[in-house]
Amino acid sequence: MSNAKVAIFMGSKSDLPLMREAAEVLKKFGVSYDMTVTSAHRTPDRTEELIISFEANGGEIFIAGAGSAAHLAGVIAAKTILPVIGVPIDSSPLHGWDALLSTVQMPGGIPVASMAIGKAGAKNAGIFAAQILARKDPELAKRLVEYKAEMAKKVIADAEQMDE
Repeated sequence: MSNAKVAIFMGSKSDLPLMREAAEVLKKFGVSYDMTVTSAHRTPDRTEELIISFEANGGEIFIAGAGSAAHLAGVIAAKTILPVIGVPIDSSPLHGWDALLSTVQMPGGIPVASMAIGKAGAKNAGIFAAQILARKDPELAKRLVEYKAEMAKKVIADAEQMDE
């Protein structure tokens, strides 16, 4: 892994379109990231090697997207003290509820910050990672404040259009 600040892991290549949402947000805020496929179940040794490499290269935050049993975020959290953000993916007959419960129901001592199921969750994972990093990066903090101000302006403009 490179010297990226954020590692985005996903359990399957089919998760890529969704996890690109997190990557696009990080790119927008100028946050470096690496993104790869690794599985908690099918490639546990690879997953552990990636975690060790990311930490050794100064990485700071993991984002893990997974569907069904969704153990990826928990496995990462068990192997690191870095923040782990879980993104449940709707890839099963249970429409992501299984992934959400697997991500949010971590045992005491193995925390995972759980986002919403799907696209909003992936986007929010990127924003949340940027917010964590912004605590020690004033320029990033400024970009986040500007982003939130732009969202507010859009809501006000939409409201004014409806009033007309």
